[in-house]
Amino acid sequence: MSPTPKSTSSLPTDAPVYVTGHRGMVGSAMVRCLEAAGFSKILTATRQEVDLRDQRAVNDWFATNKPAYVFHAAGTVGGIHANSSRPADFLYDNLMMHATVLHASWQIGVEKLLYLGSSCIYPRNCPQPIKEEYLLTGPLEVTNDAYAIAKIAGLKSCEAYRRQHDCNFISAMPTNLYGTNDNFDLKTSHVLPALIRKFHDCREAGGGEVSIWGTGSPMREFLHVDDLADACLFLMNNYNEAGIVNVGTGTDVTIRELAELIQEIVCPEAQLTFDTSMPDGTPRKLLDVSKLHNLGWHHKIELREGIARTYDWFQENLAAGAEIRGTAVR
Repeated sequence: MSPTPKSTSSLPTDAPVYVTGHRGMVGSAMVRCLEAAGFSKILTATRQEVDLRDQRAVNDWFATNKPAYVFHAAGTVGGIHANSSRPADFLYDNLMMHATVLHASWQIGVEKLLYLGSSCIYPRNCPQPIKEEYLLTGPLEVTNDAYAIAKIAGLKSCEAYRRQHDCNFISAMPTNLYGTNDNFDLKTSHVLPALIRKFHDCREAGGGEVSIWGTGSPMREFLHVDDLADACLFLMNNYNEAGIVNVGTGTDVTIRELAELIQEIVCPEAQLTFDTSMPDGTPRKLLDVSKLHNLGWHHKIELREGIARTYDWFQENLAAGAEIRGTAVR
């Protein structure tokens, strides 16, 4: 039986709640979660309405809309190729996005803010599973170090505002995410949606080979984005401490096992090959989620179900005439 969550006041459902990055996979899941929970004043803004890298624009937007709570899900994200080829973009965009939003939240007196980091903040060769206290105990994975440094700066900024200004800013570190509104562009996507796209294309072609980057031996943990959104709302209702909180399932699979599972769901007749000239990335990245479990939250969507749901969504959007624009199916 799960432990009883610690008793704290819940977010009022009639309070103005701002979700940054609402068109992305995480932000859109957060909006769906809040809507399902009965929140009536969900605030969003497109990039055209407010550039989160522009402090003046962010200050003006916050002063006008006055959010009481903020779920900071916006960010520039991508897989190994995108991180390796555009490190300066990943560093600049993510540094600026957290700096402007946290500063504006402090200035107008936001009641509470949740900042979303990433499990890539941890050292490349961490003991497994990765505990929150392993942060900054070793070198980062070089294929995404620029992004990781920006996210570390974000969570440290939350702690700094808490220490200096007594802001109730909390940080959650999700594991590898996938699900509705994911990025399926083969040049910029993460491994799970990229494999879904590759196997789908193989299926449409009537079979053939699907090439997997690396050896297939690295191990990864995957969390459905709807579970992450549920965990974020849970933390906003039940957690008020300075320390970061890992969010994941506590279980992992090899890339080969992941590919074989997607093969089974999408295109059983496909043949797997492994391109060992491409990098594997971090050998293993499994989060220790005992802190979150002890607070009273556990994931609900298992990997097979989540992949099937994600592939169904992908097919429905393609059938409806959606196109790949930039990096994602929209």
